[in-house]
Amino acid sequence: MNKISRKKTKKIFVGNVPVGADSLITVQSMTNTLTTDVSSTIKQIRELQDAGADIVRVSCPDKESTISLKEIVKSVKVPIVADIHFHYKRAIEAAKAGAACLRINPGNIGSNERVKEVIKAAKDANCAIRIGVNAGSLEKKFLDKFGEPTPEAMVASAMDHAKILEDNDFFNFKISVKASDVFMAMMAYKQLSEVCDYPLHLGITEAGGSQSGTVKSSIGIGQMLLQGIGDTIRVSLSANPVEEVKVAFEILRSLDIRHKGVRIVSCPSCARQGFDVIKTVQVLEKKLAHISEPISVSIIGCVVNGPGEAKMTDFGLTGGGSDAHKVYISGVADHNIDDSKKIDHLVKLIEKKALDLKSKSIVVD
Repeated sequence: MNKISRKKTKKIFVGNVPVGADSLITVQSMTNTLTTDVSSTIKQIRELQDAGADIVRVSCPDKESTISLKEIVKSVKVPIVADIHFHYKRAIEAAKAGAACLRINPGNIGSNERVKEVIKAAKDANCAIRIGVNAGSLEKKFLDKFGEPTPEAMVASAMDHAKILEDNDFFNFKISVKASDVFMAMMAYKQLSEVCDYPLHLGITEAGGSQSGTVKSSIGIGQMLLQGIGDTIRVSLSANPVEEVKVAFEILRSLDIRHKGVRIVSCPSCARQGFDVIKTVQVLEKKLAHISEPISVSIIGCVVNGPGEAKMTDFGLTGGGSDAHKVYISGVADHNIDDSKKIDHLVKLIEKKALDLKSKSIVVD
């Protein structure tokens, strides 16, 4: 099988999570609760943790939010990124409150003295920084120079911010150059990867709702990952943030980059199917959602492709006649199962394997 040749970048740490170099490609999301609603924010972060998020971003638009951040950070396991817009004092407060990373563009926070204060706070707290350039909020000087948001303008903005950090002897940062236009984002990230070796945070910003946003993000992020670009990803959806994490892991799993949970290979179904494939897959997805160990299962309605797909998965179910279907284990036909028992039977087999993997302390990723 083809393996992706990943571009070598510097390694930084967001809390205890490494980003860049040979580290795992991490998955991020962002809360959509009011940060001052501490209990709701903690609840949502824990839901994202349970879904597999490695890093979670929290917006800090005011002092009340950075005050709340201190309690939030203490109550969750994942590193927290404080999203700061323009006010340098919020960045300093967030670093002191325990944020593992600041999402802030140093060129937007005013004088060199303010920049130095923010960098000092970040250094003192061992806090990383993410430079986050968006096509929709490019600085005027780059819009004037390039005429409109372009990949070149985004890269120029990113490198301008990076130079400010470098000039202040700060190198613990990563960069993103996001756009809602897939082509613009892809070109910007490609150009950026050619001119720097800082870790890159991938994303298609404002991608849309669950369906359209999933498609746009999968195309854009997937293409960049295939080119070896990217060290951490965030899928942006107008939906429950947990869905962002699920989609992100599906992208990584589809590219054989990182595996988490049960991967189901299934056919679209046709008149040859020996059982209701669509219903079976829907039920299995729900019943197996709690499993985090990397296990594969093929659900194929007939013998045309069933045996071949089963050879490449941990478990397989192929439709047969007389309401009896063939179960495959480790690629080999093992036994038959009655139609009425097939789902519960598969779930028991998969849960047993998950327990075996967990007991052997096999690393999921």
